[in-house]
Amino acid sequence: METLSTGRVADTLARLFAEAELADRPLMERFAEVEIDDAFFAQQIALEQDDLRGVYQGYAQNFLNVAPEYGRFLYQCARARRATRIVEFGTSMGVSAIYLAAALRDMGGAQLVGSEIEPAKAARARANLASAGLTEFVDIRVGDARETLLDVGGPIDMVLLDGAFSLYLPILKLLEPYLTSGAVILAENAFDHGNDYLDYVRDPTHGYLSQPIPVSEGRGNEYSVFVR
Repeated sequence: METLSTGRVADTLARLFAEAELADRPLMERFAEVEIDDAFFAQQIALEQDDLRGVYQGYAQNFLNVAPEYGRFLYQCARARRATRIVEFGTSMGVSAIYLAAALRDMGGAQLVGSEIEPAKAARARANLASAGLTEFVDIRVGDARETLLDVGGPIDMVLLDGAFSLYLPILKLLEPYLTSGAVILAENAFDHGNDYLDYVRDPTHGYLSQPIPVSEGRGNEYSVFVR
């Protein structure tokens, strides 16, 4: 069974992508004018570490969502892994959560645990999941993920990292004791600019096989599998 392309899920996603285009266009145009180099990434990491909540309050009206092709890839990964518990760091308005929750529902149900630091975004994500008919499969936790994801309730089959990239490695290490063998970890915006997360998952001694993937090129997407 596949309900991603029809009914409430498809209608909700179409609406959200249209809303995201309008909300994020000015920000994307501004980003396009910025030279993305090591200095830029160092500045962003310093900002996030200094005032994580303050930084993301500035993007409270922005979706910064996954692209449709990446959303379908998330759905495919969840189905292929037959995931029963998925953790998402950085839920935003709930676009990626809809893809993941649709996969869980289509496999008979399970749980997606999401974390979002901005309360207004978490509220909108819950409303969007309700619109798609997927509320019962998702637990969105509001606050710093280093606290909200301390206890996710059991083994984890899949992780999506799509929040503050300076926290990718701390969040992964937090979740690592719960990862099942073969767990899939997907990281957006994991650009190769002195990135400690990439250094970690690309070192086989840490228990991962990892490589960049050309889905939504230019988004810094890394695909890792936990092989311990």
